[in-house]
Amino acid sequence: MATQHNASRRRLGLRLRNEEGTALIIALMSMMLLTALGAAVVMVSRTETAIANNYRNSQEALYAADAAVERVVQDLLMVPRWNDILGGTVTSSFSDGSASSIVLPGGGRINLVNATTALQAESDTADLWGPNDPQWRLFAWGPISRLLDTTSIDSPMYVAVWVADDPADGPSPGTADGNPLLDANGTLTIRAEAYGPAGTRKVIEVTVARTSGTEIERGQIAQRGQEELNQRARKAAVQTPGKGLTNMRMNTGTGNLGVQ
Repeated sequence: MATQHNASRRRLGLRLRNEEGTALIIALMSMMLLTALGAAVVMVSRTETAIANNYRNSQEALYAADAAVERVVQDLLMVPRWNDILGGTVTSSFSDGSASSIVLPGGGRINLVNATTALQAESDTADLWGPNDPQWRLFAWGPISRLLDTTSIDSPMYVAVWVADDPADGPSPGTADGNPLLDANGTLTIRAEAYGPAGTRKVIEVTVARTSGTEIERGQIAQRGQEELNQRARKAAVQTPGKGLTNMRMNTGTGNLGVQ
């Protein structure tokens, strides 16, 4: 009995000392570790690439919206009666045909008629100004690549610009109370939205006002993206009607483009 027990113990000891197959186990474990490490590196790389692409699209959309505002300001200089714009009878020369069903260059579709209705409902729901709540009119829309008449811009962004009377405008002449469809103080509110790939969207709201001369002053006052910053940016004098463009400069801090 004792002999059999000792023999079993010897056989067990031999098996435990036997290293056959150990290298295979180590190799498999190393492969599993390296595979997990490689997968983590690939995931991090893809995530960083997506973050970089989203940031690039976001910044490009912001500049596109700002450029659309500058383009619209040039059109406003050519309109002697801003009430015609607020009444919907005058639109910008920068328009992309029907606004009801638009294929975005970066992919997807948008209906600017529905977007206008949604924007108006948002303003009415907020009801910040009572009877002077802005009444938005779609004024300009199109791909940013066709923003300039002489140069094609390499960008997948699509922009739309709405115009409304300044909510701070007092009662219009000849009306008992403030009429949001009439401009009494020579000030308008411009809202530019840029749409890009992967659902990118940026919004800029700007007030423009006629000065004592023939220039227009611009002040950026509201939101970029989905956040309302509620901050004042610089005001830049824009081109006087009938005069050629003599100077153009970019503010690298705000992205605003000033024209004189």
